[in-house]
Amino acid sequence: MASHAPDRRKGFLSRVAGKFGAGKKFPAVFEHRAEDERQPTPENYTMLQFFEWYVPADHKHWQRLLGALPDLKKTGIDNIWIPPACKASGPQGNGYDIYDLYDLGEFNVKGSVGTKWGTKEELLKVTKKADELGVGLYFDAVLNHKAGADNWETTKVVKVDPDNRNKDISGPYDIDAWLGFDFPGRGDKYSNQKYHWYHFSATDYDQRTKETAIYRILGENKHFATDVDNERGNYDYLMFADLDYAHPEVRNDVKNWAPWVSKQLGLSGFRFDAIKHYSEGFLLEFIENLDSQLGHDSFCVGEFWKTSRDSLTPYLEKMHHKFTLFDAPLVESFHRISTSERADLRGVWDGTLTQVEPWNSVTLVMNHDTQPSQALQIEVADWFIPLAHAFILLRIDGYPCIFYGNIYGIKGGVENDWRGPSAGGKIPDMVLARKLYAYGELNDYMDKPNLVGWVRRGTWDRPNGCAVVLSNAENGEIRMFVGTEHKGDVWTDVLGWESRQVHIEDDGFGVFPVGSCSVSIFVKKDAPGREKFGKFNDKIYE
Repeated sequence: MASHAPDRRKGFLSRVAGKFGAGKKFPAVFEHRAEDERQPTPENYTMLQFFEWYVPADHKHWQRLLGALPDLKKTGIDNIWIPPACKASGPQGNGYDIYDLYDLGEFNVKGSVGTKWGTKEELLKVTKKADELGVGLYFDAVLNHKAGADNWETTKVVKVDPDNRNKDISGPYDIDAWLGFDFPGRGDKYSNQKYHWYHFSATDYDQRTKETAIYRILGENKHFATDVDNERGNYDYLMFADLDYAHPEVRNDVKNWAPWVSKQLGLSGFRFDAIKHYSEGFLLEFIENLDSQLGHDSFCVGEFWKTSRDSLTPYLEKMHHKFTLFDAPLVESFHRISTSERADLRGVWDGTLTQVEPWNSVTLVMNHDTQPSQALQIEVADWFIPLAHAFILLRIDGYPCIFYGNIYGIKGGVENDWRGPSAGGKIPDMVLARKLYAYGELNDYMDKPNLVGWVRRGTWDRPNGCAVVLSNAENGEIRMFVGTEHKGDVWTDVLGWESRQVHIEDDGFGVFPVGSCSVSIFVKKDAPGREKFGKFNDKIYE
């Protein structure tokens, strides 16, 4: 794995800690200090994406989150990525069909007061409880486009080739496009900005002819952004009415929204949707303005979904490393290993973002885009899901993001089927193991391709450590060193999947077993916190 630059780590931890980490110092984990200079080891942080695509449109999701917060905090969740809380084009929209940034479920428009998730009043109860518990909230910011316009406007366009957006396939002509946003329910409250055809760069529907296509809007200084991904020639256009960040009114309105919503909800950061589709320069300006207005750094993670890291590392450079990205190549690696017979577990990090940018990488196994039945579905075999979580939770590099569907289940899909919690409901216990024990020096035991392990040795103030063993083939065991300070101790598997106890020898070694296609997480039998395992309540729909 890559070497760890202490200054990068400090910046990463200060942003992740957010308002709850204000004033804390974050020394490098392995930095040697004299006894009287020791500082507390920074806690391991874990993020949870608190939604999946098929959460019921019963407008009770904020209520579910409110009830779940205490249990999530107890199991080691520090920050929660909430779904897009802005008004969508309809009451069942997940928010990626965004209508109004400034309506958080407050105004009676588009068929309801609340969003799919609930009302602003209910969301504010969530933010109050989260603040009491010391849990940060990350807002899912959908900034690329708008949907559900209030009226259509006549505008001049050209059609472009959907496979090469730099190529026009028509001459200029007029269409009637849904590009007028007057926000009649909200009026001028919070923002007096209205949107018209000249605030957009493209759209996808002609009301006059009822034809669907990609229509690039013409006019003075009207063109696709050049600082976007070059897939399909120019990937500025994604869907609906595409915002034009070359227009100063658009830039100002969206930039003003960020500190407003942060203060309204007491946010710790943002997850940015579809960042490869809009101006890189604008997003950097957005983040710098946000930090300036708030007077502190906010955590920022972007969805730049490419399973090769060739585009990811240059993007981080352009963002001056004030930004993190989801490690999509890691998800692809999990897919490859879990769907191949006896794949080499030692190659799991090869080609990943975490391998080269450990402090700017958010690690994950699944999210709402990759879950079953979605356009970006990437199958990670069920049996491998606990092994994948061991990789992201119990090592050093990356900031892990756990998925709602893996701990609460998935409500639907093509067959509207119910999928229960992954790994027999053990993912929360793995998060808890991270919070309590995954600290200090990491020693790898990677001699065999299908049987690997590692030990976290603990630190001066978090001394317990843990030993982890994974197999993607038959049963096995690895002799690993946990420290002579543990001689005579008995270690057991916190997951309860491996019943054998491990007795630590006088030389500090123990022989740690694992079942076939499984994972074991061994910790000292009487380590503080052992009584907390197996207590998580995943019955969120009852």
